[in-house]
Amino acid sequence: MDECIREIHAANDAASFWEQLYRGKGSVWKDTANPLLAETARHLTPGHALDLGCGEGGDTLWLATHEWHVTAVDIAPTALQRTSRLAARNGLESSVRTEQHDLAETFPSGTFDLISAQYLQTPYAFPRASVLRRAAHALTPGGILLIVDHGSVRPWAWNTDPDTRFPSPEDIYDELALDTARWTPQRLATPQRVATGPGGQTATVTDTVVAVRRLA
Repeated sequence: MDECIREIHAANDAASFWEQLYRGKGSVWKDTANPLLAETARHLTPGHALDLGCGEGGDTLWLATHEWHVTAVDIAPTALQRTSRLAARNGLESSVRTEQHDLAETFPSGTFDLISAQYLQTPYAFPRASVLRRAAHALTPGGILLIVDHGSVRPWAWNTDPDTRFPSPEDIYDELALDTARWTPQRLATPQRVATGPGGQTATVTDTVVAVRRLA
């Protein structure tokens, strides 16, 4: 019983944390696509995409603008409202559907040609490997699961501990425990880029990229 209570409190804390984060900002900070998503998706035939942890909708908008039909998922209602408004302002309401999920508890139904998990990281307990494994199982044959994580400390992040250990792409892929007869890693890499923080500050950061293809 105590374990169940702790899990409920953890879920509530996570939901409150992300909702307060978005609501507290008052306005949209970032409504552009993450570059590694754009780099990957522009080489794919548009179909149905799932944006896990969509935030304020920058990736969702980019995908919809490039003829994808997108299911945008987040734990925070304010994030989903901003994603919907962004799609409406750009005349893309018919291409975007928003769904609220605590991915530790529920997952969108259906199958997808592209599933994007951009920086799906949280300061709260979260069964990330199982969620991403479930995402891999929700791919259509030939579909791509794109995971992009922070691979270095950003000066403006909620976690600025310089001793933070960031898993390698190989570590992340191995945690998925996927059947190699049905899935294959398409890219395992740690590229660097110059990123801009919420106050306009810039820093060179490392991303950890894992792209997995479901075999036909």
